[in-house]
Amino acid sequence: MTLAQAGPRPAGLSSAEATELLSVHGPNAVAQPRPQRLPSRILRQLTDPLVALLIAAAVVTTALQDLTDTIVIALVVVLNTSIGVVQEVRADRAIAALDRLAAPTARAIRDGNDVVIPAADLVPGDVVRLEAGDVVPADLQLRDAFRFRLDEAALTGESVPVERKPGDESYAGTVVVVGRATGEVVRTGPASALGRIAELVVGTRPTLTPLQRRLARLSRVLGLTAVVLSGVVFALGLLAGREVVTMAVTAVSLVVAAVPESLPAVVTLALALGAHRMAQARAIPRRLHAVETLGSVTVIASDKTGTLTEGRMAVQTAAVTDATRYTVVGAGYSPAGEVRHDAEPVDPPEMLRELGRAVLLCNDAALLPPDTDHPQWTAVGDPLEAALIAFAARCRLDVDGERTAHPRVAEHPFDQAQRRMVTVHQNPDGSHLIVCKGAPEAVLHEPVVTGPPATIMALRTAAADMAADGLRVLAVAAAVADGSVDVANPAGLRPLGVVGIGDPLRAGAPDTAAMFAEAGVRLVLITGDHPATAAAIAGRLGLLDRDDQVINGDTGAPGDAAEHARVYARTQPEQKLDIISALQQHGHVVAMTGDGVNDAPALRRADIGVAMGGGTEVARQAADLVLVDDELATVAHAIGEGRRIYDNIRRFLRYGLSGGTAEILIMLFGPFLGLPVPLLPAQILWVNLLTHGLPGVALGAEPASPDVLKRPPRSPQESVLGDGLLRDVLLGGLAITLTVLGAGVVAHHQGRPWQSVVFVVLGLSQLGVAMAVRARRVHGGPGNPALIVAVAVSALLQVGGVLVPVLRELLGTVALTAPELLACAAVSLLPGIGLLLQRRLRLTPTKTPPAQTPSPHTAP
Repeated sequence: MTLAQAGPRPAGLSSAEATELLSVHGPNAVAQPRPQRLPSRILRQLTDPLVALLIAAAVVTTALQDLTDTIVIALVVVLNTSIGVVQEVRADRAIAALDRLAAPTARAIRDGNDVVIPAADLVPGDVVRLEAGDVVPADLQLRDAFRFRLDEAALTGESVPVERKPGDESYAGTVVVVGRATGEVVRTGPASALGRIAELVVGTRPTLTPLQRRLARLSRVLGLTAVVLSGVVFALGLLAGREVVTMAVTAVSLVVAAVPESLPAVVTLALALGAHRMAQARAIPRRLHAVETLGSVTVIASDKTGTLTEGRMAVQTAAVTDATRYTVVGAGYSPAGEVRHDAEPVDPPEMLRELGRAVLLCNDAALLPPDTDHPQWTAVGDPLEAALIAFAARCRLDVDGERTAHPRVAEHPFDQAQRRMVTVHQNPDGSHLIVCKGAPEAVLHEPVVTGPPATIMALRTAAADMAADGLRVLAVAAAVADGSVDVANPAGLRPLGVVGIGDPLRAGAPDTAAMFAEAGVRLVLITGDHPATAAAIAGRLGLLDRDDQVINGDTGAPGDAAEHARVYARTQPEQKLDIISALQQHGHVVAMTGDGVNDAPALRRADIGVAMGGGTEVARQAADLVLVDDELATVAHAIGEGRRIYDNIRRFLRYGLSGGTAEILIMLFGPFLGLPVPLLPAQILWVNLLTHGLPGVALGAEPASPDVLKRPPRSPQESVLGDGLLRDVLLGGLAITLTVLGAGVVAHHQGRPWQSVVFVVLGLSQLGVAMAVRARRVHGGPGNPALIVAVAVSALLQVGGVLVPVLRELLGTVALTAPELLACAAVSLLPGIGLLLQRRLRLTPTKTPPAQTPSPHTAP
């Protein structure tokens, strides 16, 4: 029976009615964000606290006629702004991707005729025809449907195609898997399911990353502190009778020295190197700051389908009539695989092969081998039936040969009321093979099947066990008949077995979950699947404790349980946003993974959105990080990379702020020790340029510590100077100060050029600290030769400041003799040696304390 024969020809709109309705409802297109102009994008980047700090430093260096610093700072500003604008433009393409997902054309009935029109011209009241492979162009209410199933995974997260009957609704953006239907348009554009998600994406803007918030606070504190202390130096100089202009220049120079203006350059380089390393590991960051955000993640909210699972249906287990259960393994829809019993590979016995032959014949799907367009085996038709074909092939059956040897001569398609499908095949000997597959409760009962009650009961028990594991269960029966067959009401069949079909876990998914647990990151499963399926997957991942419950989005507000829940089922796009928001309100830094259209708003709302490379373009454009290999384990390695970057930023701060603190203390206390002007403004800027330049940037390339993935994440509320870093900065600054002032006082008492001694010792001491704050080395692990080269070059330039006549004239220094330089170099080693001894004397390596933010169930 064809669709046209199912009833009277459906009436459509006239062209005049459609035109009038189009003017009322508008085009059938998703909401578009208001376009951002380039100047506003640039201005938003320039108001970033880090960039604003750079601009302020550039103003100061320009006022001091320091052309070199001004050029370097300007280049960093241009680089940061360019990268930020480009990444922002790419992120705004998420809505454009929704347009590409929507059906470009639709088959509608206008003026009594079938016509193909642009999907944007559809209006409520239009009648639309759908066939297998079509994208539903708008929200429809079905009038007729024949074996009609939709793939709604991209919209709802449901991994199994959903059957829709007359009277049901089908939603825009879903894909027809099998069957045909006719439906009336009920919602278009922003009012459709796809449009509502677009509105959510438009209204969801990413927040500042933890690093951006921390550095913004740090910039304000450092700026205020530097201005206050420089003002004190200015006042003391005036009280000592110094000239106002001289002390003003000195005070401004101290502000530049105290605030590490190369910090944004260090951050940019560290993030760029991290992004490069992640790209090599097949994780593509779309925003530089997202690289570091991964290191602060406390919760990973993961989608199930296509992320933790393969995103393909597969027969995972089968039971035959002798009560033996087998496990079936294989990748995707590939015929390659094996059958196991008690975890050992076995040759498929005849009973299992008979079961495989039956599900192969009672089947309308097909498998396509890999080609240039599809590198993997793909399903044609219902994915569930395609999984049965792969199962038959793994039972070592010749798919094409079996179908050729047993041609179909009659059928009763799957009926929702009876919940079974029946096919009749001609055997080589002329008899007929009747095969019935369907729900266990529709097959494993009389009069459909007959046989020993114990056998039927064992199969029912096996089916119940499979269902409890979150699998979709099919029972299969067959019989050979010589006469006529009642296809619609088969009777007297022999049970063959039951199969459990599901979306199998990705290889290594449990190990990935354990890796997250060891790193102190809580893995949360969010899916649109049935609660039983979600619980089964979570159980295999080790996420659920005995007393944990699965939160059902159909029965409550899932965000209310965000602090303790580990598994959410039946969640809608709006509820995913609620979950993410609730976790953030509890102080968590949340990474959200997903691959469907329904995930796009949550990907934007999360602190970092992670999209699967094989997912929808909408998800990829809304995300901050794209996993090319679709492996969640890559996120764990990316977290380690993010932590490495944050460690290196703190390492630079320890180094840079120690030097800045020392410079201020030297200028404050030098006059009280008989050193009237310890350093001239040009000398301060020269030291600042050499120490904060190449060595500071090179520190951003330090390798990761050995324990980077074996410690909890930092608390999102912790200051960037927290966990003892402020103490270390003050101690380091004090050590440099005592060393420099001690050398200056001794040189002054001996009648030597003490100001030049202070200048040389200050610069070399800071470079020694740079070598001391390096990451702990692992035997055979990567080093950072760039830091050694940078320190060596800077040391030579620092010494050149008292040896090269041009530099002496520029800096106001005096030439030092070889013994004096050797003495300066020896004394300069003291702060670095003290720092190394401090690290060695610690009983345990420096580790980050557990996050202060409540984070129950840190480990599964």
